[in-house]
Amino acid sequence: MTNRRSRRRAAGAGKRRARRIAIGTAVVLLVAGFNGPALYSFASAKYHDYEINQPEYKAAKGHWQIVDIPEKFRINTIHAALLHTGKVLLVAGSGNDAKNFKAKSFRTVLWDPVRNTFKNIPTPNDLFCSGHNQLPDGKLLVAGGTQRYETLEGDVEKAGGLMFLYNENPDSGKTIKKGTRFTGRKSGKTFVAQHTVLLPRAKKRKDPETGKVETVHSVTRVYAEAAKKGRKYQTGTEDQYRVHGLEGAWKRNVYGVAQKMSFDKKDFQGIKDAYEFDPVAERYITVDPMNEARWYPTQLTLQDGRVLTVSGLDDIGQVVPGKNEIFDPKTKKWHYLPKTRFFPTYPGLHLVGQNRVFFSGTTAGYGPADKGRTPGIWNLETNKFTEIPGMSDPDVLETAMSVPLPPTQSRKFIVEGGGGVGESDRTTDKTRIVDLSSDTPRFRDGPDLYDKVRYPSSVILPNDTVLTTNGSGRYRGKSDSNVLKAAIYNPKTNKFKEAAAPLVGRNYHSGGLLLPDGRVMTFGSDSLYADKANTKPGEFDQRIEIYTPPYLHQGKEQPQLRTADADAAENLAPGDRVSFRSKDAASFKRLRMVRPGSFTHVTNVEQSSVALKMNTSRDGKVTTTIPDDPSLVTPGWWMVFGVDAEGVPSKAQWVKVGIDPDASHTTVTTGDPE
Repeated sequence: MTNRRSRRRAAGAGKRRARRIAIGTAVVLLVAGFNGPALYSFASAKYHDYEINQPEYKAAKGHWQIVDIPEKFRINTIHAALLHTGKVLLVAGSGNDAKNFKAKSFRTVLWDPVRNTFKNIPTPNDLFCSGHNQLPDGKLLVAGGTQRYETLEGDVEKAGGLMFLYNENPDSGKTIKKGTRFTGRKSGKTFVAQHTVLLPRAKKRKDPETGKVETVHSVTRVYAEAAKKGRKYQTGTEDQYRVHGLEGAWKRNVYGVAQKMSFDKKDFQGIKDAYEFDPVAERYITVDPMNEARWYPTQLTLQDGRVLTVSGLDDIGQVVPGKNEIFDPKTKKWHYLPKTRFFPTYPGLHLVGQNRVFFSGTTAGYGPADKGRTPGIWNLETNKFTEIPGMSDPDVLETAMSVPLPPTQSRKFIVEGGGGVGESDRTTDKTRIVDLSSDTPRFRDGPDLYDKVRYPSSVILPNDTVLTTNGSGRYRGKSDSNVLKAAIYNPKTNKFKEAAAPLVGRNYHSGGLLLPDGRVMTFGSDSLYADKANTKPGEFDQRIEIYTPPYLHQGKEQPQLRTADADAAENLAPGDRVSFRSKDAASFKRLRMVRPGSFTHVTNVEQSSVALKMNTSRDGKVTTTIPDDPSLVTPGWWMVFGVDAEGVPSKAQWVKVGIDPDASHTTVTTGDPE
């Protein structure tokens, strides 16, 4: 009797639910009749929000979440680097904002992703579009930046151009300060130096045939602008210029020469200044300036701990003409490589052997279309460049991303996406893969990316896969072309697997970093326009987003890993043994050592995941040996992850690898390169 009543109640409840559903459906259909597309869009969005938050979805595709940033810490993040303290340095400088540049409002913020706390850091100069990389002692080298913003043709108010300054005094050099005036001997028109330069002393040279000693003038360049606005102050022919403020023999020995001083477009200009950021003191420290001013340079740590710095726009807005230099962290000084090698700006360079650098062909924006763009291996000692054939669509590598496939010992690289030079509408979804361990390396097409994109951001994960996310179908997201897609590439299967779609569209000035807990952060986006019609100016996206990969949604805790001897782990050399302890040691199938990232402008050239051989004991001890190849394990701090059979990584343990005393040293010169 009781069961029958229960069944009748259940049947009645079912009928009532059915009536409610029917009524609800009728209402939905009625409203849909009046506003079908809007209702469908609303319902789709609600369902999508529901779907992406389901455990099954997260376990298959991962999950994105936007970080809550207090307003006073929001900046236009152009550069981001993970520090060995676990904090992330977010650098804007002027943030591609001419108003900030004019006001000398330069920003850096330090973010703790564990506590989600922020700290404003005093910023000594406009580090917008600088280069940066990890140093052996854990500091971050930041060099170059912005001296002047570009001015498009039509907006130029003062005539200007390149002034060559000559010094015929063999006994002394001369500093020509910013604001120095130059007056043409023929035109009588006056131009003003826009920055300070050092004019070296002239050289004495002995003629081998006559034995006569002659003086050869020195020369340097400075960008100069007319003292006043107006077309009447431009010039059309070469002229020699008197330098104001000189006395005595200096009036005769120092002079300027310039071609036309015009109203042509004025490109961005770089600076020579360089700094180390100290993660412990949490401040910038000034070091010696570079020999060349650079804006959009690439910096790469070499096997001996020194830093290769390449390309960039110089102090007159031209691509540095192949004058590459080396920074020595011990002396804090810069020296040229003996010979020149030209690259467009922000070239994708990767260390693949001692003094051997792989150029993937990727760049980020400035330089001629027909010079320095061919992929190959560059020998720093001989300056020999060996081209690598097979690159499909080689003319759409600008704003592409190159990544060393994990583990880095494979010496395989993938190049993803890209576009044509400059503001070209050409974009590709191709990936190209090369195996540099082959006797005859050659690029071959890999699987297609999720869409045709410029500016994809790729991050190596501890489980030997690569997350690639975002990008846009056109230059700087024009015509509302941001691509809200992501995928994870598995080098073993040579396939992409769809990942959860990011919540924020990202294009120019964006990037991503692996965090020590196995998550990924993405930052930045600098759309040129805010609408499909390209009529409204875009706004920089200041949000940070966190991606939690599928391996952290498997319904289990991350395996544990900790260093057995913290002091020993911070004083390692290539070839040394190091031990860890873990209650989960028996479950580990891989041990990976991952370099902390330093990302800007589609480049993260030191990104690397090195496989470590693993010995596990019954008492939970995991022992490994640091590979003794200093070009594979460059000196500095690294993260070590234990990864179980299901691909779930531990939280990282930090180790510090010192400089190998037997590492090859790159030859440098104190003079100008040949």
